[in-house]
Amino acid sequence: MPDGQAATTTRTRNRRGEGGRLRDEIVAGAVALLDETGDETAVTLRAVARRVGITAPSIYRHFPDQPAVMLAVVQQAFGELHTELRAAHDAAEADPRARLVAVCTAYLEFARKRPGRYRTMFGGLWMPDLGTSSITEEDMLTLGRDTLGLIMDCLRACVDAGVATSTDPRADAVALWVGLHGLAHQQSVTVAFPWPADIEERLIGALAHLRD
Repeated sequence: MPDGQAATTTRTRNRRGEGGRLRDEIVAGAVALLDETGDETAVTLRAVARRVGITAPSIYRHFPDQPAVMLAVVQQAFGELHTELRAAHDAAEADPRARLVAVCTAYLEFARKRPGRYRTMFGGLWMPDLGTSSITEEDMLTLGRDTLGLIMDCLRACVDAGVATSTDPRADAVALWVGLHGLAHQQSVTVAFPWPADIEERLIGALAHLRD
């Protein structure tokens, strides 16, 4: 839905001390706009305010600028991604290889289910040059840290169990994440391509140095 056509919500004023609730509603409104349009440029302060049922200046009590709203959206998305990967890990067989594959598969599935949100998580027009907005370098460095840490832990467990030959689990975990991200991106933008049926297994096996 274009910016000018975003749904308008009439909002009940929060009681004193419920400012945190409004912040959450602002983030939820921004997420809804992103999911509906698949376009981060649609998430303007005016559109978010209209969705939540407030005036645009009210947003400044909780966020200093539009990139700060988008950062909150992305932070929430990374939290959801980590929760889903952890659930896949815990639901898998108590086997290091099975858990690594489950986590990687869940990663790709997350990207398929939420294409607009996923694209925004890993870059885009919302990211300003550092120093021109309220976003700091540390804000950017923390994005996805837990997710990468989980992949790294899974790979280390495979090495310890003797099912992976990696000699540098940290570096190989980064390579594996880059590979997963590349596959997720290509599958989302390629209209027609004869992907091998076992492309995910090949990618994970090669980059994680799993034994046959």
